[in-house]
Amino acid sequence: MGPLHGVKVVELAGIGPGPMAAMLLADMGATVLRVDRQHPSGLGVPRPAKFDLLLRSRRAVAVDLKSPAGVDFVLDLVGQADVLIEGFRPGVTERLGLGPDTCLARNPRLVYGRITGWGQEGPMAQDVGHDLNYIALTGALHAIGRAGQPPAIPINLVGDFGGGTMYLVMGVLAALFEAQRSGRGQVVDAAMVDGVANLMTQPHGTFAAGMMSNQRGTNITDSGAPFYDVYACSDGRYVTLAAVETKFYNEALRVLDLPDLLASQWDRSQWPDAKQRIAARFATRTRDAWCAVFAGTESCFAPVLSIDEAPLHPHLRERGTYVEVEGVTQPAPAPRFSRTPSAMPTPFVPWRAETAADILQDWMTPEAVAAARQAGAIG
Repeated sequence: MGPLHGVKVVELAGIGPGPMAAMLLADMGATVLRVDRQHPSGLGVPRPAKFDLLLRSRRAVAVDLKSPAGVDFVLDLVGQADVLIEGFRPGVTERLGLGPDTCLARNPRLVYGRITGWGQEGPMAQDVGHDLNYIALTGALHAIGRAGQPPAIPINLVGDFGGGTMYLVMGVLAALFEAQRSGRGQVVDAAMVDGVANLMTQPHGTFAAGMMSNQRGTNITDSGAPFYDVYACSDGRYVTLAAVETKFYNEALRVLDLPDLLASQWDRSQWPDAKQRIAARFATRTRDAWCAVFAGTESCFAPVLSIDEAPLHPHLRERGTYVEVEGVTQPAPAPRFSRTPSAMPTPFVPWRAETAADILQDWMTPEAVAAARQAGAIG
């Protein structure tokens, strides 16, 4: 099931954005085989496989990448694959004998997807880093937060998964499409700094036009405007107002019984006072009481829900936005397809030698599996 049914992907095990890219491809129907190292590096945050949701909907094989037999084994997989994904520092796969030139020589149609923080070239290419560092360097972090406060950390959504995973997947799919016409694969260099910089395209234009200040918390969509902010309620919970358009702001002010504020919507000198008055009004009722009052209005209002509350919201429940797999609630595959829908996610299948033939059945014969085991390529 899924639009990528029949596409075969080799994933060289990593953490964060690479595994999520493999997850998205698997969610959309690709057959993904994760190549785990027999000598793990210990990177990432350890957790039981059941809760490592980025590994869902695929199987794994443990390979000794330090041995020639292990490298040959992976190259045999590459020979049958449409896509390879790796997230090592630049030059690591080349030293392993699994670099782009070697893999493309084995399979000229291969799309070789590489994801790093800093990119394959440049003076910082070999530097260590994580999401927070990448969004800091590209100006994104500086723009997020309230006035007079340090930049707010948007967990690791913006760098790892927004600027990293999504751009890698987009690049891989574009290269797959092109390979159907040309018969030739290519390397996709997805750098998180490049992706985050690209996500900042609109702010760059707004800033260049003089419509956005470098002072965070003073602009339209960074909590500077009274009509685009988060407000506390009497029970300590929060609601959001994003009524940028005048007609929506007018409706919100009607519900809040503050109609006189509409005239000063775009007068920035009046924003602090308007925010105080709106905040005082929201503080008079609980979050759920405000949800009831705003229900059915066109005011761009929504409650702030916690991770455990979100799957229980009636809208998200009716859409099936979240699913439960072996007792673990998790987001359903997205986006949705009308003719080739994605299947329900399945739990990650870790490597077990006794089930090798089953795990590798889409990739090689039982005889080839036995030969690889005898050569010491797999555990």
